[in-house]
Amino acid sequence: MRLKDKVIIVTGSTTGIGKAIAKRCVAEGAKVVLHGLEQDLGEEVLAEIGSDHAVFHQEDITTDTCPTNLVNLAVSRFGKLDAVVNNAALVIASDIHTTDRAFFQKVLDINTISPFLLIQKALPELIKTRGSVLNIGSINAWSGEPNLLAYSVSKGAIMTLTGNLGDSLMREYGIRVNQINPGWVLTERETERKKLHGLSETWYEELPAIIAPSGRILSPEEIAAASIFWLSDESGPVSGQVLTLEQHPMIGRNLPKDNKTFK
Repeated sequence: MRLKDKVIIVTGSTTGIGKAIAKRCVAEGAKVVLHGLEQDLGEEVLAEIGSDHAVFHQEDITTDTCPTNLVNLAVSRFGKLDAVVNNAALVIASDIHTTDRAFFQKVLDINTISPFLLIQKALPELIKTRGSVLNIGSINAWSGEPNLLAYSVSKGAIMTLTGNLGDSLMREYGIRVNQINPGWVLTERETERKKLHGLSETWYEELPAIIAPSGRILSPEEIAAASIFWLSDESGPVSGQVLTLEQHPMIGRNLPKDNKTFK
């Protein structure tokens, strides 16, 4: 029970990594505010967790009211707020030729600006509990793939946000802000996305070693397990840090001679 009696908002928690984090938080003793766009999926997760331990809020993360509604719901239902997990994100392909101003702004609004606004709105409550923030980024923050231009830039921006607020909020209020940068994760939506790209039903069982030295890619539950350290008191005063969760180094990787790109 490493999160006993903590109250945590997890955005984008109806599927994938967010859902796994919410479920693991409850298993560790927390109460959670679930969030997402799909009412049916939110109700499914709520039924799995139980209404004694969670509440679901459906709203677009980019609306002006969403941050206030999430924070108010946490306080009205559970009496306080100890942590925010900024997980909601739009993963969408684009490159230099297909990224126009409106598209770029939409991706930044969802992936970077909305997490900032939620932290800002939650700050008064987090000050009371000396709480914490965990941002879920991506290894694409380091430069990303050619066909994930806007997404990669948005994740690079939130990584800078983590470092900036991780310093200033710890210094001023004792609030920790940290980040996990997952590598390739086998979420429900990633499975469907790759099938739409023309891969087989079992594409994730046939990955080359250059992509997956272990023979598989990460599961949402493995990201969730790592998140507990940052949300619990075990991480002490550590703030402004980014943890990369991938099965090979992002910098200085010793590539095999038969390197082939997986598409």
